[in-house]
Amino acid sequence: MKKFTKQENSWMFYDWGSSAFSIIITTAIFPIYYKAQATDAGISGADSTAYLGYTISVFTFILAMLGPILGTIADYKGLKKKFFLSFMGLGIFSTFALIFVPEGQWLLLLIVFTLASLGSTGANVFYDGFLVDVTNDNRMNQVSARGFGLGYIGSAIPFVISIAIILLAQHGILPISSTTASKIAFLITCIWWAVFAIPMIRNVKQIHFVERDSQPIRQSFKRLFQTVKHVKEYKYLTIFLIAYFFYIDGVGTIISMSTAYGTDVGLSPTVLLVVLFVTQVVAAPFSIIYGKLANRFSAKSMLNVGIVVYIIVCIYGYFLETAIDFWILAMLVASSQGGIQALSRSYFAKLIPKNNANEFFGFYNIFGKFASITGPLLLGFTAQITGHSNAGILSLIVLFVIGMIILYFVPSDKKLTTPIQPISK
Repeated sequence: MKKFTKQENSWMFYDWGSSAFSIIITTAIFPIYYKAQATDAGISGADSTAYLGYTISVFTFILAMLGPILGTIADYKGLKKKFFLSFMGLGIFSTFALIFVPEGQWLLLLIVFTLASLGSTGANVFYDGFLVDVTNDNRMNQVSARGFGLGYIGSAIPFVISIAIILLAQHGILPISSTTASKIAFLITCIWWAVFAIPMIRNVKQIHFVERDSQPIRQSFKRLFQTVKHVKEYKYLTIFLIAYFFYIDGVGTIISMSTAYGTDVGLSPTVLLVVLFVTQVVAAPFSIIYGKLANRFSAKSMLNVGIVVYIIVCIYGYFLETAIDFWILAMLVASSQGGIQALSRSYFAKLIPKNNANEFFGFYNIFGKFASITGPLLLGFTAQITGHSNAGILSLIVLFVIGMIILYFVPSDKKLTTPIQPISK
């Protein structure tokens, strides 16, 4: 593969910066911080895990509803970057606001977390849409996968700095509390995210677009309605989205609830943070490997490999008892979580008409985000009913199996030769 262009590198390095939010806020430090705040307020472990799951379901539902509408409007010339910057700004500002939530205010903490997550995931919808603007179909697998790989490496740097600050505070080496140390980690996230978004802001432009008209909002709803009305003309795209809905449900649930799950089975915050750091380091090369193997075999084949790995994760996770078990589970997840997400994105990008990329990534977002509603709800409900967080993890196997079966009916991306054209509207 030829050297990456300035636009490709700028697009990929946004992942380097924004992934700090994914590991520090979504996955690692914030959930532990929230669990501690909820415990101090008298909330049980199972209940606080459930409330976190419900919160994730709420903000993903909101974004799932807004995604196609905003995406359709953003397909107009010059609007994609504006929507991207607006959501990114919301995410960075709300993450900064987490610092000022008073101790013990676990509900307010979840509300601000919801706003920060809306900003982060909303910006990623438009970031994904820019994939069609920075590269071509032949390079998409590797560009998308390398973006995830850089994200894991880039996020590991602020993460390890944050871990060091927290551990030094816990051992009394730094004269600050663990709470203050966690808030410093939130600040680091904001700075890292903002700084490494600059190349994306400066160098990436919307190349594929729909020309503006006199009534952009009205016409956007009309275009959206026509796409839904004629969705049968996008046969393989629709089948893929249904498959994606099921398997990404399990992936998203495992990623977003892993820290809270580990806490509930008795793992210390220190062990969790170290495991998650190593997971980031291991996931980076595996994401790039997935991209290279997809070029050799096909993205569809590698998606199936990733799904099988996650089925093994679910089975093993049910029996998780010790720190060693959690290490093994984390390494299994690290081997495939970046690859399965990167190749889903690139496979989908090859199926869509480029001028309507945001509109279609809005639908991609709907299926991905609605999937993220059902998984956490299932895990949270099961945790409350049984009193054991691991009781619901086996149910995720069903989602992966259904996803694999439906994925069988889409063609290999190596057989996609003619780009799909937009419906006449």
